[in-house]
Amino acid sequence: MNVVISSLAFFLLLSVLILIHEWGHFSAARFFKVVVEEFGFGLPPKCKALFKKGGTEFTINWIPFGGFVRLKGESAMTEKGRRAKGSFGAAPVYARIIILLAGVFMNLLLALIIFTIGFSGGNWVPTYTTLEQMEEAGKSGEIHLVMSVLIDDVISGGGAAKIGVPAKSVLVSIDGEVITSVNEVSRLQEGKSTVRYGVSSIVEGEIASEVKEFTVTLHDGKSGVVIAPFPLELSAPDRNVVTAFGLALRESNVMMVQTVIGIGKLVSSIVSTGRVPDGIAGIVGIAQLTHGAVQEGFMHYLRLLALLSLSLAALNILPFPALDGGRLIFVLVEWISRRPVNRTFEVTTNAVGFVLLLLLIILITFNDIVRLF
Repeated sequence: MNVVISSLAFFLLLSVLILIHEWGHFSAARFFKVVVEEFGFGLPPKCKALFKKGGTEFTINWIPFGGFVRLKGESAMTEKGRRAKGSFGAAPVYARIIILLAGVFMNLLLALIIFTIGFSGGNWVPTYTTLEQMEEAGKSGEIHLVMSVLIDDVISGGGAAKIGVPAKSVLVSIDGEVITSVNEVSRLQEGKSTVRYGVSSIVEGEIASEVKEFTVTLHDGKSGVVIAPFPLELSAPDRNVVTAFGLALRESNVMMVQTVIGIGKLVSSIVSTGRVPDGIAGIVGIAQLTHGAVQEGFMHYLRLLALLSLSLAALNILPFPALDGGRLIFVLVEWISRRPVNRTFEVTTNAVGFVLLLLLIILITFNDIVRLF
């Protein structure tokens, strides 16, 4: 039953992301009297025509990644076809810019709405890219934060290893004094030959209430453990909608920047090594993330939806052929030069970009499958 629910949740997630993005293009085009010839779910080749309404054919396509709207005149090779009444090329430059950006705008809007709901009703903790940011948020009251120290690893042959101090546990205290930062460890161990560790285990992501004590022999003030900062208590207070919306704007900015950085690492890794770096997920990886989010609960699922919506926005705004950002470049060049770009060059460039995107999707999906095994 869990697999069925996760499968339905995955299908719903993809459907919402794709449809809301393409609906943005579709609505903006209709507003500016541009004819939408096709609204496709998935990428060509066409699988089945569902129905036709208002001059638009709604279709399902064989490649189940993404979607598209086909506007009149987009593929026209002649200036007459490009400028025909109701075509994309006949619309004013500002209208074409709005049409191209409408999909990204809808993805951003969806993420902002979800984040605002989460930060107000779900008491979500914002994303912090550095420990300093998190600690500052704790001091300001943005979050409730109590820091401690994680015993990330235990070095073989060291004092801690000899008496069985467990790795991946929390160092709660040293000689009865509560630990809140890694800097306190060296201070409390300086000049001593032995110390008493208070340690709590981490079981399935939860910190055990029981604190076990270990008397550890030190060598040059060191016990033979690798330590790292660890949030012992991390939660968020109740927030009003205005505060939540401000955090939603901040969260969207942080995640968009991280997505662009991730895309840069992906391109760099593929060019230099031919490999997809860790942390990059394709359709199979997203399915796994969806399954995990469903197990955690509805609010976790909503947060994943918001994050993927932002990722889709960041990807589409990149100035790469076939993407919204790439097509926007051609419109801006026309606006600046006051003449349209050579149609053969534009159509060929977008076609090559489309093929490269498909190859990238295949490579990332293959990498997802390899990771499964």
